[in-house]
Amino acid sequence: MKMDKLLKQAQRMQAQMAMVQEELEKTVVGGASGGGMVKASVNGHGEVLSISISPEVVDKDDVEMLEDLVLTAIKEAAKQSKELANSKMNAVTGGMGGMPGFM
Repeated sequence: MKMDKLLKQAQRMQAQMAMVQEELEKTVVGGASGGGMVKASVNGHGEVLSISISPEVVDKDDVEMLEDLVLTAIKEAAKQSKELANSKMNAVTGGMGGMPGFM
């Protein structure tokens, strides 16, 4: 009896995790740098969806600064994406961690 209950609970958790994964794919978070001059949008899976660069920040004599701003914006968006995904998954798993085989 206990094993049957445990199996049903695991199946329910797996279904919830699948729904969270679907939600994360559709959720967009952003990161910015240079006072918002460079912005990056990332979905909940950490996939970069777009980059926005203000023309004022483009200087052909200082490409390195622009590269740094883009990298910083992407890293910030990726960090927010990871935090969002961890938060949503912990809500389903109760903080039990990775649970191999469920994702």
